[in-house]
Amino acid sequence: MDSRKVLLLAGALIIAVVTAFMARSLMMGSAVPQVTAAPAPVKIDGPEVLVATRALPVGTILDATALKFQPWPKELVDNAYYLREKTDLGSLLGTVVRNPVTAGQPVTQGALVKPGDRGFLAAALGPGMRAVTFPVSGASSVSGFVFPGDRIDLVLTQEVKGGGDGDPLRVSETVMRNVRVLATDQRTDNTEGENGKTVVTTFNTVTVEATPRIAEQVAVAQTVGSLSISLRSIADNHAELEEAIASGAVKVPDGVDPKAERAMLLKVASQPQTGNSTYATGADVSRFQRRSVPGKPASSDGGSGSGMTQASREVPTSGAIVAPVPVVRIARGNNVTIVPVGGK
Repeated sequence: MDSRKVLLLAGALIIAVVTAFMARSLMMGSAVPQVTAAPAPVKIDGPEVLVATRALPVGTILDATALKFQPWPKELVDNAYYLREKTDLGSLLGTVVRNPVTAGQPVTQGALVKPGDRGFLAAALGPGMRAVTFPVSGASSVSGFVFPGDRIDLVLTQEVKGGGDGDPLRVSETVMRNVRVLATDQRTDNTEGENGKTVVTTFNTVTVEATPRIAEQVAVAQTVGSLSISLRSIADNHAELEEAIASGAVKVPDGVDPKAERAMLLKVASQPQTGNSTYATGADVSRFQRRSVPGKPASSDGGSGSGMTQASREVPTSGAIVAPVPVVRIARGNNVTIVPVGGK
């Protein structure tokens, strides 16, 4: 046999052996999929305690979605926890968080401030904010369907008088937006009726959270006209925030931590706003109402009247008492001629 053929055959044999060895190594090294059983849920032997469903920073006004009861190991139960058998969850709605609570952490009795407790409003206010109270009527308080923690707009209704003898201009204007309600009539507790539903009652005063500037504007608005409230939808804050970002009013920096960015956007969305107010006049409601302020009537004397009235007194008469007539002044150089309208 030719030596060249022998070498080719030997090379092919070596390649085949190496390929088989590598395939065997790959098959031996691959992990065999194993089926593992899911761990059985651990049953907690202990009472149900009240925990936070989300992070509750200082000043949060609690609602029904912020709390829930959850089993807790009995050896870890503290006397300050709220137990299901001893707690009326409805009585805690409207209370304010005094100490921060993380999500899933039990809520202690010292972490909440109830209405009427000392420091209630101070705990509810955010940094740099003020509490301001103003009166509302039953018809302008959304029939009592406004509760602490809700956000409202303030509408100022007034009559603007002019110099005329006609009816004044009646106008309503949205002067403040996204204002958070702290209390109504010094009360934030929710009373339940016989069927377990919340009893809705009207109120006469509303306490809201405002910046010092807005607090001054609310005080002035009470002297200008009457204030009424308009309940806002929860989705309005997000829509206005997106509009502010799109218009450039809110600058979102690049490369910011997502949590810090979310906190910044939440802070912007929760700020009360003024300016860019909308309004409606009486003419927008009825064709028989005014759209503008009444004008001043024409004066009958020469002190504040027009030149036409003064000139009419200069018209020569025959001595008889006649009614003033309109005139036209014709100037030819330094000579001024007064001609009654309709005359020659």
